[in-house]
Amino acid sequence: MIDNVCSFFAFVSGVAVVAQLAAEFNNFWTDARTPVRKLKLELSRATEKHILDALRHTPPPMDRQASYRERLPAEMSRLRKESRHYRRMHLLMQWMLFVTSAAISAVTAWYDPPQPAKGILICLGFTVTVITAAAGYFKPRERVFNLQQTADSIEQHSTALKLGIAPYSESDQSRNLELFATTVEGLRAEQRMREQQLDQPQQGQQQVI
Repeated sequence: MIDNVCSFFAFVSGVAVVAQLAAEFNNFWTDARTPVRKLKLELSRATEKHILDALRHTPPPMDRQASYRERLPAEMSRLRKESRHYRRMHLLMQWMLFVTSAAISAVTAWYDPPQPAKGILICLGFTVTVITAAAGYFKPRERVFNLQQTADSIEQHSTALKLGIAPYSESDQSRNLELFATTVEGLRAEQRMREQQLDQPQQGQQQVI
């Protein structure tokens, strides 16, 4: 019985030794991280290939600037659309101020003393206060001016480029396009900066200035 048990353990030990040797000297188990490194290497090569292909297929600056010029009408349309929106808001606020201010004077003159119309006067005064505060906060008039000015300036430069007049009168079209793109981006940056200044509180605007 003991011999059988010893033989069994010897057999199991032999199998374990053989399995260990196979694991140690088999190429598949030599380094379990090899497949990961290989995948990383392939991924790196694929990324480099993608970058090189993208660079080869990237259009030259002149083509990109020409495409930029063709996209500007949509930008001008957006600016004018926002300008019309704020213009309507500004006009609505102004008319509401006119009507409520006139109503306050009319009610005060009609009821002398104005005790019976006290509730109406309170409501009208509250409306005037709210509209005045909203106009001071949203500044629709200033936004209309900024948006319309930017749209008109972009249209002026676009027309000058199409007609080939100053400052786009050079014979080299690529330089004209480069100057045009630089100028328009400067106009858009100024417009965004003015919008940010309008969004700041009055104290913050004074500190910026």
